[in-house]
Amino acid sequence: MMLSAVAWAVDSGATGSTVPDGRAIFEARCAACHGSDGKGAPGRAALKIAMPDFSDCSFASREPDGDWRAVAHDGGPARGFSELMPAHGKLLSEAEIAAVVKHLRSFCSDRRWPRGELNLPRPLVTEKAFPEDEALITTFANVNRDGEVATDLLFEKRIGPRAMLEIALPVVAVEQRSATSSHWNAGVGDVGLGAKYAFFHSLESGSIASLGGELKIPTGDEDRGLGQGTVVFEPYLAAGQRLPWNSFAQLQLLGEIPTERDMADEIQLRLALGNAFSLRPHGRVLAPMVEMIGAWKLGDESETDWDIVPQIQVPLSRRQHIRVDLGVRIPLTNTDERATRFGAYLLWDWFDGGLLDGW
Repeated sequence: MMLSAVAWAVDSGATGSTVPDGRAIFEARCAACHGSDGKGAPGRAALKIAMPDFSDCSFASREPDGDWRAVAHDGGPARGFSELMPAHGKLLSEAEIAAVVKHLRSFCSDRRWPRGELNLPRPLVTEKAFPEDEALITTFANVNRDGEVATDLLFEKRIGPRAMLEIALPVVAVEQRSATSSHWNAGVGDVGLGAKYAFFHSLESGSIASLGGELKIPTGDEDRGLGQGTVVFEPYLAAGQRLPWNSFAQLQLLGEIPTERDMADEIQLRLALGNAFSLRPHGRVLAPMVEMIGAWKLGDESETDWDIVPQIQVPLSRRQHIRVDLGVRIPLTNTDERATRFGAYLLWDWFDGGLLDGW
């Protein structure tokens, strides 16, 4: 799940001189179901429902404080969970709820796991630094010039606290024109195998950085315009930074190195800036963004291209684990040769629930 705007700032849980005792409030109001150890054994046995284990860092580290506060304030249905989780918003102040959430955080003591506050909204093009368990369908389609529709089916699997593996299956449809006719070729493109490792993260500074790479295998038919016809290695550095006023920045520096040395190497700089906000307290989080994409082809005939990609990410489910992003990739250079492209993705954070859960 993505970060919630109400979780953006890292605070002590109270703004007044008296800091609420989160442990005491938890013991009085929550431990009967969740257990004093946060493992959920009492509620699991009595209510016969799945209960969260707050000591399991794989679960507890993924969500920002804002999502936990939303459930505590408005009850389980606020994020598509059981109605048996009551709303405490009329009984506890925001400071008291924040103190309870701070206590819940103490059950996971392994600091290798990046916190959910660093899980910034995913742009259309720029790779995130945060390791994920996600399935994604991304499509880009030309809106002018020769027709092309490229769809990537992406599956990401998190490995431990900081690593991630992924596989990308592209499906491409390309219009090919001659002087007298035109026709479409369609089929599988170049399959990609990738990995990523978050080597640095800091909740206090709001920063995260990862190293990763993808190996593209020439499974697409080059003669039909569906692939590059060679193995391409794409190493990258990805970083994310939280900014004031619920804003954020993400950066990716990417290299494209084909094994066919007659082909030019390429360097790309991708920068995404955005803002996360909700229309009501503890509501769903919208994220308008804009990306700048710069690409430099290296070699004797060096070439530079720039694109801008305005877009907005919108959650569909109450749990916010099903999201869409809609945008347009607009060329800023060589506009007489390069197409404007409509882009969209459908994202499923499958760790947070099934496709039919949380609505």
